[in-house]
Formats: sequence, structure tokens, C-alpha cells
Amino acid sequence: MKTQTVVGVDLGGTNVRAGKIVAHQLAAYRSRRISAQGSQDQVLQEVRSTIAAVLDRRVSAIGIGVPSLVDVDEGIVHTVGNIPSWKKVPLKKFLEQSFSVPVHVNNDANCFALGELYFGAGRGYRHLVGMILGTGLGAGIIIDGKLYCGRSCGAGEIGKIAWREHTVEYYASGQFFREQYGMDGARLCQQARQGDAPALESFAAYGDQLGQALMIALYAYDPEIIVLGGSVSKAWRFFEKSLRRSLGSFVYPHALKRVVIRPARTPKISVLGAAALCYDAAE
Repeated sequence: MKTQTVVGVDLGGTNVRAGKIVAHQLAAYRSRRISAQGSQDQVLQEVRSTIAAVLDRRVSAIGIGVPSLVDVDEGIVHTVGNIPSWKKVPLKKFLEQSFSVPVHVNNDANCFALGELYFGAGRGYRHLVGMILGTGLGAGIIIDGKLYCGRSCGAGEIGKIAWREHTVEYYASGQFFREQYGMDGARLCQQARQGDAPALESFAAYGDQLGQALMIALYAYDPEIIVLGGSVSKAWRFFEKSLRRSLGSFVYPHALKRVVIRPARTPKISVLGAAALCYDAAE
């Protein structure tokens, strides 16, 4: 299982990254820009060539994460926002025909959760929620050591839940900073590092909002650990205090004390998480 040699692939809106994992270690890595405005076949060939650069005869399976919903059984990718030509792509079939090994396809949030389970902060746990805090809010759910996707790969879409005047994502992702402060989170984070009081206050306010999103995950899935990834998680030290204060309204304080909440710290977790799809399939 974990000793097998596998390849993990992270397909984003601008780049594709591939890594070969040998004995649970990243042994080879390639990254390249993709022709996001190109044809479906052009992008497929770019993905293929990136995988080929790290593949050898020992590789027994390939896992690939994509920023969209996926028909997990068929490995069909539906509507990748930043790649307009990708509407209904039989990615699993294409890669299996190309490399003659099993291929597992899933969305990037699910891969993140699996990556933390096998390679990151989630090692040793069986019940985990991985949240990606970026331009949106995505989540992957691990139940009893296995990825839970739901019927249509939509489990964990906490960000899409209607809340107040908008959605959870509006208040608990990078959208919060743009909508409330007219500035992106990265710039505010830079100002917070310099001790800027308004920037520090913006992250304190964000922690209050994110706490509400985490409570949804706690009530719905009762995890042992919640791992926060994505660009906004890099500002963890600026919103941790207000986040934990916000969680004070959780109605099961005894259960809350047992939950671990921490930011992701493992390098190249998106590629490692995609590779972990192979481990999850073998369990």
C-alpha cells in the first residue's frame, strides 16, 4: 500500500505539477505552465508530458487532483473554471490509455484532506476535515480513515451553504477581505506582519467568521482534527486567537477540547494528496 511507487498530479488553473512518491517520500518532481486558454487536447497533452517526466516502470498507479467536481467512478472531470475548454473530460480513460496503470481522479480539496492524512498534520488520526481557504472555501472529509466524497463528489462543500446575506464562503475565505476591506488577503497579511493595526483588526474579524464555518464542520462531521490550508492559512497567527474565541459558542465544550485545529505546513501537499488517492483506493 504505502510502499508502492505512485505518481501524484495537481492540475491548477495555470500550472500542472507531478511528483513520484517512493516509499512515502517525494523522489521526483516536475512543474510547468499549462495553456489554460488552449484546447482540451492541448491541455491533456501537457498533463501527459508532465507525468511522463517523473514516471518509470515501478509506478503502479497515478492520482490526480483537479479544481472541479468529478465523476469519481468514471474519472470524468466537469467544468474546470480556469480552463474553459474542459467541460466534460474523460481524464481517467485518457491517462490509463497513455500509461497503462490505474488512475484515480478527484477534486483538489479532497486531495488536500488525504494529503494531510497520509503526509501532514493528520497522520495518526482517523477522522479529519481539511479546509482550503483561498479565493473560495473547499473542504475534504475523512471518515474512519477513508475519503468520503458523497454521491457526486460534493461532500464537504461547506462554503456553498447559504449564511446571512450570502454564503459561508463569502465570509470565511479570501472573499471576506476583498468584500469588507477592498484589499486582498496577501496584502493585508504583509501589513499585519509590519504591525499595522487596521490589518490586524481585519484578521481578528476574519477569525470570528471562520469560527462559524468550523462549527458547521464540527457539528456535521465530529472530526478529531481540522487542518487549514490555502493562501489565507498562512496568516494563521493573526486570526488564531479570534477563531478560538469564536468557537467558544460551540454547544459541546467537552468535545471541542478534544479537537485539534492547525494550519497545514507540509510542502507540495497538493501533489502528495493526489498521490494519496492511490493509497485510499488500496485500503
